[in-house]
Amino acid sequence: MATNVEVFTRKIVSENPATGEQLYEFDCASDDEVWTAVERAKLAQPGWNAIGVEKRVTYLKKFQSLLLDRKKDISEAITREAGKPYAEALLTEVLVVLDTTRFLIDTAYGFLRDQPVPHGNLAMKAKRGWIVREPHGVIGIIAPWNYPFSTPAAETLSALVTGNTVVLKPSEFTPGIGLELERLLREAGIPRDAFQVVVGDGRTGAALVESAVDKIVFTGSVATGKKVAQSAGARLIPVVLELGGKDPMLVLEDVDLDVASSAAVWGAFMNAGQTCLSVERCYVHRSIYPKFVEACVEKARKLHVGNGMDPEIEVGPMIHERQLRVVEEHVEDARAQGARVLVGGARLPEKGRNFYAPTVIADVTHDMKLMREETFGPVLPIAAFETEDEAVQLANDSEFGLAASVWTRNRKRGEEIARRINAGTVMVNDVLSCFGISEAPHGGSKASGIGRTHGRLGMEEMVRIKYMDSDLMPGMKKVWWYGYGEAFARQMEGFVDLLFTRSLMTKLRSGLKAAGVVKRKGQL
Repeated sequence: MATNVEVFTRKIVSENPATGEQLYEFDCASDDEVWTAVERAKLAQPGWNAIGVEKRVTYLKKFQSLLLDRKKDISEAITREAGKPYAEALLTEVLVVLDTTRFLIDTAYGFLRDQPVPHGNLAMKAKRGWIVREPHGVIGIIAPWNYPFSTPAAETLSALVTGNTVVLKPSEFTPGIGLELERLLREAGIPRDAFQVVVGDGRTGAALVESAVDKIVFTGSVATGKKVAQSAGARLIPVVLELGGKDPMLVLEDVDLDVASSAAVWGAFMNAGQTCLSVERCYVHRSIYPKFVEACVEKARKLHVGNGMDPEIEVGPMIHERQLRVVEEHVEDARAQGARVLVGGARLPEKGRNFYAPTVIADVTHDMKLMREETFGPVLPIAAFETEDEAVQLANDSEFGLAASVWTRNRKRGEEIARRINAGTVMVNDVLSCFGISEAPHGGSKASGIGRTHGRLGMEEMVRIKYMDSDLMPGMKKVWWYGYGEAFARQMEGFVDLLFTRSLMTKLRSGLKAAGVVKRKGQL
């Protein structure tokens, strides 16, 4: 248990990764402060749920209107704290949240409406059943730094509209964006205790997991995700875990080279490669491999790297030194094992301390860390394949299974290959944009996590399922109640045959055999 007075106060400092400018300094929420926030959320949740979906939707509409009005300010705040170019902040963060809100507004009524359940069993025809979706209670959300607005906002809005209250712990690298979300929701009318932000470090996140929350939604590393799952498992509370990926891109011999190479470059370098859906492995048919690699190198050389506040910039900084060192380690390991670094492959100190050059590496193999571990940086590794079967085998040869893409002029062929790839999402002739499709679920298999966010399946993660059933003949004893005996057993044999035999004559005989059960004597 935490004490009310800590020996020292833990602090976090948020910096602009492009300039090193200190943006914010916060005291980390103590364990007691986290647990108190959860207690307030728990007390507020019944009232929040009781106002009904119609009222909750009006709050979402107000939030959407406010966000649209302030899209420029929010996008610039994201760029300052996360480093990504302004255009990417606008499109991959603000636009995604606006459209997620649209989807939830359009879907919430129907989603929460009671769902009738038909009764096919003849013995159950005198009943009516339905599924009721009820909120879990308090949802604890632990958000990442790479998409500090769109990820927690989409999860928060889905939780709120389904009647849950939320306690959000933003990343220690981007706490300011979490607080921007809180300000918008507060101004939209969301009650203070229905949505709260607790700012802090890893210990703060651990306190949230160990608190009285009813479900945890975590986005982050595999190592931390396992700890979250273990802690939640000890309390038997459910989790959604989005733990990253090593997404493959399969380029077949019949592609439009110009289109596919542009996709590879954007898919690998967008947000400086710090995207779970990034192209982290690119496999190209050997017949077009040299030309494809050449096109990627040429396009990578043209990218403008720098401070994302400059509208001409296309690739911003990495979030911090530690992540940059991971990229360096992977590139140097590949280089040492014979891979060819064709462009980039080094820091750009003249740009700032967190900049790494967009890098294209050819002739990579699965013996290299670059093709096994999540790099999460601006690196495009490219390997050749001979056959479709080999391409699929290479794509599936990973502990991750978040997303993938297949590139071909033959859409039917691409879709057939996509079905063979083990991933939560496979796109044919596009990359990354699946995250911007609000109706589509987001999540993966294997080490990429558990559960889904976004779409109806993401909404399903925010509710508990209750089945309700009402008998239409309450004054009648059920024929299967006590009062067994030899006659009852024979009648039930006839009834089973009546239900499932395929012979018409047997059905008739079985119906007569079972009919006596209705006026059975000796029932208790």
